[in-house]
Amino acid sequence: MQTAPGLSAYRGLTAAIAASLLLSVAIWAANDSLAGWTLAQREPGGPRIYPWQLADPTFWSRTTAWAGYSLHQISIWACIAYAQRQALRYTTALKPVNWFALGVSALFVLLHFAQTHLFYDGLAQDVPEWTPMWSVILLLLTVMLMENRRRGIAFGRSWGGFVAQAGDVARRYHGYYFAWAAIYTFWYHPMVFTSGHALGFLYMFLLLIQGSLFFTRAHTNRWWTLTLELLVIVHGVMVAIMNADGNWHMFGFGLAGIFFVTQSFGLGWRRTVSWSLLGLYGGAVIVFYSQWGWADFPSVLRIALGYYVAIPLLALVIFAAWRLTARQPRR
Repeated sequence: MQTAPGLSAYRGLTAAIAASLLLSVAIWAANDSLAGWTLAQREPGGPRIYPWQLADPTFWSRTTAWAGYSLHQISIWACIAYAQRQALRYTTALKPVNWFALGVSALFVLLHFAQTHLFYDGLAQDVPEWTPMWSVILLLLTVMLMENRRRGIAFGRSWGGFVAQAGDVARRYHGYYFAWAAIYTFWYHPMVFTSGHALGFLYMFLLLIQGSLFFTRAHTNRWWTLTLELLVIVHGVMVAIMNADGNWHMFGFGLAGIFFVTQSFGLGWRRTVSWSLLGLYGGAVIVFYSQWGWADFPSVLRIALGYYVAIPLLALVIFAAWRLTARQPRR
């Protein structure tokens, strides 16, 4: 297959990021026109509900959200399957299938924008609120598995055995899950503007871009992929501040701890730099909680350590599924 002439993947990435920022501005500019919708309210003592869903959903509000999501999902999965069947090589130039995938996602982003203003609801009306959050958490855990051999899981040390093999399996097939996590989360929310939604949609745009750059060097650039991992920290802190529950520091220090324990050891600088940064992080935690109070500190450990408990569990599930599938006779 010939590559698309005249435009490298990095230039395409830059242009797509610029378009994502413009779309984020458009969400902000059009937000006032959504003020007329009547949203669901949590009853006193009742179960928690997602605040941005209609009080009285209609057939069309549900149908347009699910149809848009389904068509978007199937289209991107088809692009990934086509690219894999072509046995493409990693290059610095965009291929026709990359152009097509970028165009598909751009089209469905605009359709979701229009659908929000015409019918408002996303998938949140029909699925639990925890599902988009955990879909992205599993995505990030899978990234850590995939990067295990290169940067290690903790302090630059790789985990072997079934964890390493599960990472190899995830590296071959992660595109399908990552596409689902990003597209499902994107269609879960109506395209409204709050501080949390603004960064959340920008993050989803970037994940959709990343998912369209398969078999290009930009897709595997460690600084670009690290940026995608680190944006979760900013988003988690902003959502916690927006919720006004005082847990922003828990997410901030908890997720930052994962960076200093894992990601910083895979950036190519000397180990002494990574260890020094980890020491500075530990000092910052001590200084902050000595002033704030240590009662909330266990929450930081739960977030950070939870990742390192979840990684081998996820690896075990992937490894077991792979072994069971590999034993099935092929037609």
